Amino acid sequence: MAEQLGDWVRTHTCGALRTTDLDTDATLLGWVHRVRDLGGVLFIDIRDREGISQVVFRDNDALLAQAKKLRPEFVVGVKGLVERRSPETVNAKLATGDVEVLAREMRILNEAKTPPFQIAEDSPVSEDVRLKYRYLDLRRPRLQGNIGLRHKVAFAIREEFNRNGFWEIETPILTKSTPEGARDYLVPSRVHPGEFYALPQSPQIFKQILMIGGMDRYFQITRCFRDEDLRADRQPEFTQVDVEISFASPDLVYGLIEPVIQRIFACIGKTVPAPFRRMPYAEAMAKYGSDKPDLRFGLEIHDVSPAFADSEFRVFKQIVADGGVIRGFAVPGGNKYTRNQIDGIVDLAKQIGFGGLIWVRPGEPPTSSVKALSEGSLRAAIAGIGAGADDLVLLAGGPADNTSQLLGQLRLAIAKRENLLDPEKFELLWVTDFPLLEWSGEDGRWYSMHHPFTSPLDEDMDKLESDPGAVRAKAYDLVLNGSEIGGGSIRIHSAEMQARIFKRLGISDEEAKLRFGFFLEALEYGTPPHGGIALGLDRICAILANESSIREVIAFPKTATAVDLMADAPSTVDQKQLRELHLRTTK
Repeated sequence: MAEQLGDWVRTHTCGALRTTDLDTDATLLGWVHRVRDLGGVLFIDIRDREGISQVVFRDNDALLAQAKKLRPEFVVGVKGLVERRSPETVNAKLATGDVEVLAREMRILNEAKTPPFQIAEDSPVSEDVRLKYRYLDLRRPRLQGNIGLRHKVAFAIREEFNRNGFWEIETPILTKSTPEGARDYLVPSRVHPGEFYALPQSPQIFKQILMIGGMDRYFQITRCFRDEDLRADRQPEFTQVDVEISFASPDLVYGLIEPVIQRIFACIGKTVPAPFRRMPYAEAMAKYGSDKPDLRFGLEIHDVSPAFADSEFRVFKQIVADGGVIRGFAVPGGNKYTRNQIDGIVDLAKQIGFGGLIWVRPGEPPTSSVKALSEGSLRAAIAGIGAGADDLVLLAGGPADNTSQLLGQLRLAIAKRENLLDPEKFELLWVTDFPLLEWSGEDGRWYSMHHPFTSPLDEDMDKLESDPGAVRAKAYDLVLNGSEIGGGSIRIHSAEMQARIFKRLGISDEEAKLRFGFFLEALEYGTPPHGGIALGLDRICAILANESSIREVIAFPKTATAVDLMADAPSTVDQKQLRELHLRTTK
């Protein structure tokens, strides 16, 4: 039977006791982590979020009999004397490992059923079981450490923004549906039948209106909601650090965000140098085949098209003649690969989408796959890539964008295979000058690469009607180890330019007014130049914690199918609720 806490007050957390506390009284409150019954002596490890302390029961038959009832995950309170452990029982793995508490009094505050998995051990258990019993999973030290790290990161972010004159301002959760990209989550209005609110995909419009309202520097750690198609490691609700700055240039944004990132890394005892490297989008795609390149390793892609413009190898020569490219990279030390290993790389390339892949060992006579290449072309290509005799050169040809993207995927796959992704190394990069627009052949129209409120580069504005694909944006992404952790831009602050962008996107005046009317009107009341960024808090914390999934740094995540297994959501609702909302379901 559970006892009451009464007037007991915790004097120490379970991770706090040290040799400086010897011969003092301690009151510990927590969960039974382990029980070790040695007959006349019984040890328990008592746990809370701060750590573990060992408690010993001896020399008191009544108390020992009470302690023998204990099982893992019982909630207990213990009063006792802090003693030094005997040398043979010192536990160097615990911060409290030099001391123990000799129990004088104990209360069993609650009992527990046998858990469906062990809390004390980080034993294998399916993720679905962990999510169903998330309240138990949250007791495990690994997850508690991750949630604690998330708190420290959020606190550091708030401190740094406050230091630089930012105000934390809340924006609406129930707002207007302005779909752009992912679908909105809709909330029916009871008092306005047939009308709906939307949960925000981001506070984009509201934070820009805050700048129009003279708030100057804004930030918010906010929840966002996107009804996206199901993808691995995506959450329907996620947390972003939202930022907007009046009278901003890209350089000002970089200068204010980089110290925030440095403070975040200080939470794990790491120092990252600033300013961060910057790279235009076009260079990132050409060299790394990705707009979020991982710079922890080399394997840079090189364009060797000139080497094959007049080559005897007709396939490559024709690709170049048709306006395509020949690109490739060298795998350092790849000359040691066996033929089976190389065949594995070729098979991997085909799975990625390559029609074919040419491989060359620079220090050896040409194999059958490269005999058709002229010696001069081959020599020029190897020199252009900078490959040595111990390397393996991989070459592919085709349209420029497609070839680079495929090589980028192959580059990353080989890096994983060769264990080049050092989790202790952190490479930060600003990717800049993105295309403003991207063409959809399927829809026959232009779309914003970021969002329709992004400003074009000043020098490209005159191309908006004549050559829209060549217009670059004042947009920037922050990339960490191949993951995009933030994205932002300088915004359009001119109603005239906003109208030009909407027209280029095929959005009529009527549609623009319907979707964004309140914002477009606000633009006409003296909007300052402004810009901002949104940082993905979940992704940042996952990288810092060396977790492969953001679910490991979220207290109550949903599955990849957007289901909360613990709360059993989404779920049906009764007909009375539906009638009140003027809704009915169909099958």
